[in-house]
Amino acid sequence: MIRALYMAPIRGVTDYIYRRVYSAYFSGFDIAVAPFIAVPKGNRIKSGIFKDVSPENNIATPVIPQLLGKDADEFALAASRLFDLGYTEINWNLGCPFPMVAKKQRGSGLLPHPEKIDAFLNRVIPKIPNVLSVKTRIGREHRDEILRLAPVFNRYPLSEIIVHPRTGVQMYSGSPDLEMFETVCGSIDHPIVYNGDITNTKSFEILSERFPEISRWMIGRGALTDPFLPGDIRKKPHHEDRGRIRIVRRFHDHLYNAYRDVMSGPAHPMDRMKGLWTYMARSFAEGRKILKKIHRAKTPERYMEIVNRFFDDDARWEPASPDERTNNTFNAGKTHEIV
Repeated sequence: MIRALYMAPIRGVTDYIYRRVYSAYFSGFDIAVAPFIAVPKGNRIKSGIFKDVSPENNIATPVIPQLLGKDADEFALAASRLFDLGYTEINWNLGCPFPMVAKKQRGSGLLPHPEKIDAFLNRVIPKIPNVLSVKTRIGREHRDEILRLAPVFNRYPLSEIIVHPRTGVQMYSGSPDLEMFETVCGSIDHPIVYNGDITNTKSFEILSERFPEISRWMIGRGALTDPFLPGDIRKKPHHEDRGRIRIVRRFHDHLYNAYRDVMSGPAHPMDRMKGLWTYMARSFAEGRKILKKIHRAKTPERYMEIVNRFFDDDARWEPASPDERTNNTFNAGKTHEIV
């Protein structure tokens, strides 16, 4: 049974503009976790840091804001501001794998320190008016670090734990550790959301058969590659391949124009779309070729010329296999998933 499908927070991609335009063309997601907001230092918070989760920008899809930080008092202040915006639930990022974050003991950098996480939760939970969930990896360097964290999580009234079964140092290499995830399911008392490498309906079916107790699922890069995936998992009405290409083209044009409306200069919207193509090209035959052409485009005019010619003449819907999704040719973009 699927209780909920979550859109993963992918920094540089799944901002409020992407979420809004996505919901106009595709179905399947019930909720989105927004890319993290780094908790500002001190007791002054500029309202601009909450633009991505401002209620007026998030009408189409319910959103859970995510905060990244390690100072309990600063975190509690930011959480209270989000409560004032109407958010009764927030998420704490304990999964970001990137060294520049982890070396400051934020994100996955906190995972080797259960005593610090315990002290943080002990101080934060009584101070915030929101319900708190956690998004985590199974460890920073070692796969069993989460087992020392499970008793800590179980001591607090967390709404759910989102688990990506890789370590932080793995980044996105290798395979999710499903054996450890199974152990985690037996160790944590809170509802668990599975996150990691749901790339097509077959991979989802394999995971859901292995973990029948899991009813909450998060999809990140798989849905960027194939935006129909959540709807396919939900068994929404099927589109034939040419119909899918037409929808993706309308989605692309709408999204690009939406970025052009809010971003300054011609380069920023084009760069944002190039990042999305790093994923989306994997759903087309000869995707590597179009990706190379797109990344070489220097002007918006040249970019649109390449894209229009591709959709007019060359586009064939053919989502890549999971192995091909990890090919270095497809990992040349500027965007990255922050979990």
